[in-house]
Amino acid sequence: MAFVSDLFVNSWNWIAVQLARFLPPWAAELVMMFAGVVVLIAFLLFMVMLLTLLERKVVARIADRIGPNRVGPFGILQPLADTLKLIIKENTEPAQADHWVFRLAPAVAVTAALMPYAVIPLGRGMVGTDINVGVLYVVSISSLTVIAILMAGWGGCNKYSLLGGMRAVAQMFSFEVPLALCLASVVLLTGSLSLVSITEAQRELWLVLVQPVGFLLYLLCGIAEANRSPFDIPEAESELVAGYHTEYSGVRFAFFFMAEYINMFTVSAMATIMFLGGWRGPFVDQLPVLSVVYFLLKVHFLVFLMFWFRATFPRLRIDQLLSLSWKVLLPIALANLMLTALADKVAHRAGLSRMASAGLLLGSNLVLAGVAIATLYLVYERRRAPSLSRRYEIHWH
Repeated sequence: MAFVSDLFVNSWNWIAVQLARFLPPWAAELVMMFAGVVVLIAFLLFMVMLLTLLERKVVARIADRIGPNRVGPFGILQPLADTLKLIIKENTEPAQADHWVFRLAPAVAVTAALMPYAVIPLGRGMVGTDINVGVLYVVSISSLTVIAILMAGWGGCNKYSLLGGMRAVAQMFSFEVPLALCLASVVLLTGSLSLVSITEAQRELWLVLVQPVGFLLYLLCGIAEANRSPFDIPEAESELVAGYHTEYSGVRFAFFFMAEYINMFTVSAMATIMFLGGWRGPFVDQLPVLSVVYFLLKVHFLVFLMFWFRATFPRLRIDQLLSLSWKVLLPIALANLMLTALADKVAHRAGLSRMASAGLLLGSNLVLAGVAIATLYLVYERRRAPSLSRRYEIHWH
């Protein structure tokens, strides 16, 4: 029973012990590292296939449609059929393309999407390496995705692709700043940049309960970072054909497709770790295998919200997108960071209990939310008033 209670970690340790019996220590460690990479990639590939099926089912249900139901029972084999179709498709390449840039872009996109999982804890004791700058590592590596998108836009020798690549750069720079400020608020409260330490710091209280504004801001910025609707400006099919991957087909297109869904999973995983307690949940200390279940449930709930947004909200224009980031999200994120620092300092100086400190942090967040909503409403009414007055203007003849 003890073995089953922590099944994944115990199985991994048992395999390591068996390898150490007939291999030198360095070789056994090398084999385990390679096996870990293979298992992680296989897990993410399975997640991508699952998420594509779930998205089509959820969006179909919201739109009062049926969704995939032909390949396999209830359509569950549709992702396999799509994968096979993309593998056997021909890889086309424009004659005037910058060939090396064009060919390297999909590989860079997938590599940048996979690398954050070296430090993301998927469960109790299930992390590749626990570095003390895990948050900075994930933010910096995830930003490499924009380089792949720009390479794809430039290398395709297509004006629509280039416009999509340039939009991706503008979008990434715009939303990276408020996203980093939201994460800085969590780092300030936990006192650590390690993702494992941040998860452990939420043993008694999830940070979403004291940082609701930071959580909502991070979720919006994360959706924009993953190029998901309504922020899918770089691949707006109504304007740019398919955006940065217009000229891609076959396996190369599949790489971009896979990178997008992995990035969506990464955004949800980071939100889970930073605000929702990570893998923590009831009875995890007694039954550690539940940590993986809790983590995946939280991540898939956030992914479901992204599906819901796609089926609900129309795509923003590029000017609306940039205005939202620089004029709305960035000031609120800065104010949230300053209020969090102030409330945390006051709580420490006053010697408040943990619950009183949490109440002070939550109160400051709610005040910030009220001020932000009131300010946005007043700005909206002020911009709306001149158009109303012109509409009812009296003309004397």
